[in-house]
Amino acid sequence: MALERRRIVFSGRVQGVGFRATTSWLARGFEVAGYVRNLPDGRVEVVAEGDGPEIDRFLDSIRSDLGGFIRDVASSPLPTETPPLEEFGVRY
Repeated sequence: MALERRRIVFSGRVQGVGFRATTSWLARGFEVAGYVRNLPDGRVEVVAEGDGPEIDRFLDSIRSDLGGFIRDVASSPLPTETPPLEEFGVRY
């Protein structure tokens, strides 16, 4: 598996609507590690690490479940670090 790490920032009405909890719950269905957290400017940041196609499926599930709250999505690659992330959770 080619390990990949991405930073995805969601904007729209994404805070105060269960976005972090839903994203963390959805992550359990995929082989991804990382975190989701609110940003001070009202956006939500997801850092996901795993196989590229698995990250894509995870992001598709977020869009499917939470798309009504999302106005824009920005994604950028991050360097993978050693050791890799081990689980997915909510950061505060």
